[in-house]
Amino acid sequence: MPDRAEAWELLCEYTKGDSLRRHALAVETAMRACAARYGGAEADADEWGLVGLLHDFDYEMFPDPEAGGHPFKGANILCGRGYPDHFIRAIMGHATYTGVPRDTPLARALFATDELCGFLVACALVRPSRSLDDMEVASVKKKLKDKAFARTVNREDIQQGVAELGVPLEEHIRFVIAALRPVQREIGLNSLTAGNAA
Repeated sequence: MPDRAEAWELLCEYTKGDSLRRHALAVETAMRACAARYGGAEADADEWGLVGLLHDFDYEMFPDPEAGGHPFKGANILCGRGYPDHFIRAIMGHATYTGVPRDTPLARALFATDELCGFLVACALVRPSRSLDDMEVASVKKKLKDKAFARTVNREDIQQGVAELGVPLEEHIRFVIAALRPVQREIGLNSLTAGNAA
């Protein structure tokens, strides 16, 4: 299993844009937190984090799934780089059109966390504070109902993800907000408290 330095190098090789790199960091952070909460005693937080870091690494260069792009292209690259099958299957499962079942806690957590991370960052960016520190779950739920806001975020995937994970939407939103607060500066947001400086 490659280490984080190798995973980061792979991400940067295929993803040049800051926005998608920041998203990868956000999902990595949330997935590390998910390992402890949803993975059980055997869950490896480093591995869960790397699944989050690399889930979209091929998207910028190969966005078209019909042409064999994301995440199919990425799966082939990861296989060649020595990543294990269950790791690759979790990444394949986060794209519903692949037909790969999300049959592990790792895969279910990635699916439940990916779109939500993007949505939470979008919510923070339109706040005067540009921060998650003062964000309330109720305001996130209100924004989810506004189809014009962050329209590229798939609301159905968020709802389906929490259902598969077996947790209430409010609980997962609160959990992911808390997970992301310590890395706000790394993911392009402000931190209102000195203790949250990255």
